[in-house]
Amino acid sequence: MGTEALEGNAVMPRVFFLLCFLGAAMVAAQPTPAATGPRVLLVAGAVGDPELAPDFEAQIAAWTRTSREASARLSLIGREADGASVDRERLREMLAAEPKDGVDELWVVLVGHGTFDGREAKLNLRGPDVAAPELAEWLKPFNRPVAVVHTTSSSAPFIAKLAAPGRVIVSATRSGNEQNYTRFGKYFAEALAARASDLDRDGQISLLESFLSAASRTAEFYKTEGRLATEHPLIEDNGDGLGTPPDWFRGVLAVKRAADGASADGTRAHQLHLVRSAAEQALSAEARSRRDELERRLSELRARKEKLPADDYLKELESILLALADVYQGR
Repeated sequence: MGTEALEGNAVMPRVFFLLCFLGAAMVAAQPTPAATGPRVLLVAGAVGDPELAPDFEAQIAAWTRTSREASARLSLIGREADGASVDRERLREMLAAEPKDGVDELWVVLVGHGTFDGREAKLNLRGPDVAAPELAEWLKPFNRPVAVVHTTSSSAPFIAKLAAPGRVIVSATRSGNEQNYTRFGKYFAEALAARASDLDRDGQISLLESFLSAASRTAEFYKTEGRLATEHPLIEDNGDGLGTPPDWFRGVLAVKRAADGASADGTRAHQLHLVRSAAEQALSAEARSRRDELERRLSELRARKEKLPADDYLKELESILLALADVYQGR
């Protein structure tokens, strides 16, 4: 009898009970002291075409509103009156001053234009630009959670340079050669606070959900306008530097695998929320870290399901679900 048949018979009521118990435990979780909170470095690149300036300013405004709602510590680089030639240095200094360890998330958001000369991708700033290897070097010391949301043209090469275990990277393009203006950034900024972006209906919008919502709106724009799409976003969070396109997901789960069997992206990105729900805020930083670890184990188990005997799969599934229930009960 296969796993699917077992899951449809007597074993499944047990798993169903555990899922219900886990849901009740999540509701019963009591508030505990929170960490300091997320940190957002919002980098506004050189405007370039004046016609695009309102779009970039709208993105900045949306990120500012959402950061305020999240009680995140926000710094905006690229709009200071005295920064025409020092934006790159200001970014470097701010990253150098950030704590390298801890549980507080660091979000680095890049807005504007990007370039690619066939070898190196850069974010266009007022004054000297910043190249992908430079940003990778500045982020290298970080052990805390880091998310880089790169919304410009030619942003894909940053993925391979910045990828690291536990880090989430989003790009607006799938290659450096997609050099046209990108609409993905505007849609991503709007998705952060749009109720429709909450795909799993848990009362909060994860980085993954924002990515999927923005990617869907981007694709719909080109379809409606009858244009050939010139941007194809990717998300990377498993450290392999490859990235995953949005059409590999069904809901918030990746349902396709790379030909070489590389692990899917998405699990870590779905654990990062700029604005957290009341239930999420009720968890301590330690409990959230333990919960995230267990969810990653659950994702890995799903990926191995077809290779495991049914009893072994269900036994391991039960163990993870019970451990998750303990987290939400504060044990």
